[in-house]
Amino acid sequence: MNFNQKITSLHLDVLKEIGNIGAAHAATALSDLLSKKIDMQVPKVEMVTFDHMMELAGGSETVVVGVFLRIEGDIEGSMFFILPIEQANRFIRRLIHEDAFDFYKAPVSELALSAMQEMGNILSGSYLSALSDFTKLKIYPTVPGLSVDMFGAIISTGLIELSQVSDHVIVINTSIFEEDIAVEEATHGHFFLLPDPDSFATIFKALGVS
Repeated sequence: MNFNQKITSLHLDVLKEIGNIGAAHAATALSDLLSKKIDMQVPKVEMVTFDHMMELAGGSETVVVGVFLRIEGDIEGSMFFILPIEQANRFIRRLIHEDAFDFYKAPVSELALSAMQEMGNILSGSYLSALSDFTKLKIYPTVPGLSVDMFGAIISTGLIELSQVSDHVIVINTSIFEEDIAVEEATHGHFFLLPDPDSFATIFKALGVS
């Protein structure tokens, strides 16, 4: 049996529930950061092929803002939070109060980079903390890195080990709503969770859905 066929809807439902708990924690932290009410939701968690993952990001050559980190401890792997450039621009403009800010315009200010990295740190840290609480596993994220590059270039390092046993990754869709911003201007990004091969089994065994 191919590895990805062992991942069932039950596994994904469990990951979605964990994602929503992590999102609630992240919303609280982002509310403090932005000094206004933030709501976050995880509308869907899915297992997709590498090709579909590229489509979700707009194609391998689409330039995106990516926050990435390694996961260490009882499980190992890679995690990426990807935002389209325009979505990232809108969020950072509101965060640093610079209406003219644009990731396309070099040099990008250190304040903007720090703000984006902190956002990624809050989101990934909240999700991994919820996963650790549920599984009772020791999970340690590394300090996140930040890159503005083609999606294919950003994600490629995380696919090397996973591609040996599967051509699928876990996608955690994330929506961020701000109290004074129209719903259609909400920030929509994707987490790509790429556990190393042995870590999939460790996670689901700890969750009791092995």
